[in-house]
Amino acid sequence: MLEQLVLAVVNTLFDVAPIVAILLFFQLFVLRRPLPHLKRTLLGFGYVLVGLALFLAGLEKALFPLGRLMAKSLTDPAFIGTAAASWRDYGWVYAFAAAIGFATTVAEPALIAVSIKASEVSGGTITVWGLRTAVAIGVALGIALGSFRIVTGTPLHWYIVAGYVVVVVQTYFAPRTIIPLAYDSGGVTTSTVTVPLVAALGLGLASTVPGRSPLLDGFGLIAFASLFPIMSVMGYAQIGDWRARRAARRRQTRALQDQPF
Repeated sequence: MLEQLVLAVVNTLFDVAPIVAILLFFQLFVLRRPLPHLKRTLLGFGYVLVGLALFLAGLEKALFPLGRLMAKSLTDPAFIGTAAASWRDYGWVYAFAAAIGFATTVAEPALIAVSIKASEVSGGTITVWGLRTAVAIGVALGIALGSFRIVTGTPLHWYIVAGYVVVVVQTYFAPRTIIPLAYDSGGVTTSTVTVPLVAALGLGLASTVPGRSPLLDGFGLIAFASLFPIMSVMGYAQIGDWRARRAARRRQTRALQDQPF
């Protein structure tokens, strides 16, 4: 374990080195200024190395095996109750996929940061928990549908093309202020917490469902996790806009009724 951790630190150092080199080059040779807070910067760099190494070790030792284990257990014929299962018999797989998609998205650090900034910029019109919940619902639906695709073996591009048709239609009708945030929300879901578990789930399903190939069918879940939050966030804004317009019409109606004849 210690050897693997040291190897992870060394590999992380090589991965982060190009970023550090670019930053130092622009700081020293383009801006021509010394590096401010050198000790704090080096300390932070050390934290990044150790944190990334521990995270990578955790992926290999916990998250990836957990995803594969859950997929194997939920698709076991002894659990399903039949050896020749159809797509209807994998209900617990879809439920687990939706639950893990929702939970990992709510805990996603990138989404938390975007939600806080969106709430600050909008003056509280977009709430932190409202945006996080909308994105998490989208990811949950997307991962569940992606698991259904793996179980049935249907082509990935059917779902992606149909999904982006819906996104284009929604973009035309959604409030203009939410569209950029909705498209960004599709990107922040594919980050440190969501991707490892979702990828492990997809590969585990493709390895255990009869007739599926991990290479052809195991990947593609991340595309669903990026696509469906765009729909759910724009839907969240459209519902809020519709409720605001309905409340305005009610106030206008009451005002007309209260006027003397």
